[in-house]
Amino acid sequence: MKITAKTLFGLENILAEELRGLGAAGVRPVNRAVLFSGGLELLYKVNYNSRFALSFLVSVDEFRISSKDDLYARTLLIDWSGIIDPDTTFSVVSVVNSRLFGHTAFPGLVVKDAIADHFRKRSGRRPSVNTSDPDIVVNLHISNENVNISIDSSVVPLYRRGYRKSQGPAPLNEVLAAGIVKLSGWDASFPLIDPMCGSGTIPVEAGLMALNIPPGSFRKTFGFTKWKNHDEELFRKVRSQSDSKVAAEKLSIGASDISAEAVAQAELNIASAGLSDVISLRVADFRDLRASPGPGWLIFNPPYGERIKPSDIEALYSMTGSTMKHNFPGYRAWILTQGKELLKHIGLKPRSKTTLYNGPIECILAGYELYEGSRKKAAD
Repeated sequence: MKITAKTLFGLENILAEELRGLGAAGVRPVNRAVLFSGGLELLYKVNYNSRFALSFLVSVDEFRISSKDDLYARTLLIDWSGIIDPDTTFSVVSVVNSRLFGHTAFPGLVVKDAIADHFRKRSGRRPSVNTSDPDIVVNLHISNENVNISIDSSVVPLYRRGYRKSQGPAPLNEVLAAGIVKLSGWDASFPLIDPMCGSGTIPVEAGLMALNIPPGSFRKTFGFTKWKNHDEELFRKVRSQSDSKVAAEKLSIGASDISAEAVAQAELNIASAGLSDVISLRVADFRDLRASPGPGWLIFNPPYGERIKPSDIEALYSMTGSTMKHNFPGYRAWILTQGKELLKHIGLKPRSKTTLYNGPIECILAGYELYEGSRKKAAD
């Protein structure tokens, strides 16, 4: 099977590395996705184990068209009865960039009609369309004359792990949080601290990663379980093999937030993920924290200023830089925030900067080496 793993901008290479480790062949990163191939067992394995993918799309057919009639005719020829049962529901999600269609939603309707007519002509029965909670999601991608039709094997996006029980107004995407931890190069033998933890996504994803707990183990369902060729026995085998690799290492992960409400939310999520014994949690102002002697990692996502006055956000970032420098010598710090304007108030020179997106917001993941005294003195 030709498979496309969708991901967030900036995470393509670490997703490609992850997929190779899970046994994928022909791995090729592209913009916000990774292309690869494999069989049904691999499809189950990547859905259950991937930390950096949003979904996995399995290609059904690829072809070229010159009109909407071509799209209908070629879609009608696909053996949909081998994929979809007439008793299941489906929806069509389309991404269209083509001069052949004046309205980008129209090709999705053409594909929907072709699928329905495929069944009607063969059996007189057809699956129903359900756009809110479908069993099967058909993905249509048209670029000029090139068409790719695929089936979403995940349906519910994989960032929705299943452990989150409570959240604030702007929770961090779980895939992004896992990606940040991976990009930071954190070694689980060193302490990790998130001093602005919000609902706890970064420490939870770090704990799951360090203990090799499959993120899919919290989910109740995957899209492929509704496919006609689903092999439940094979899926049970994949789950069992993946769950058997969970480690029992001793970790030092700390999480705190100045908001008692946020810490209460984090406590629920940490418990739901089974990490209450792994992550220490408390209400605290970052400026009051003192680290044990380094090395260690600080990884956090401070506010961007949407709900904070400009003068206050500048003061927050200035305090952040001062606290990092004076209270965490020997640590490495990784901060995800919006743009260079906020970073300059930290007052420290980052050793690396990576562009990522938090939803629609373009962000920078900035990495810092924290020394006692000056950087020059530390190098000497």
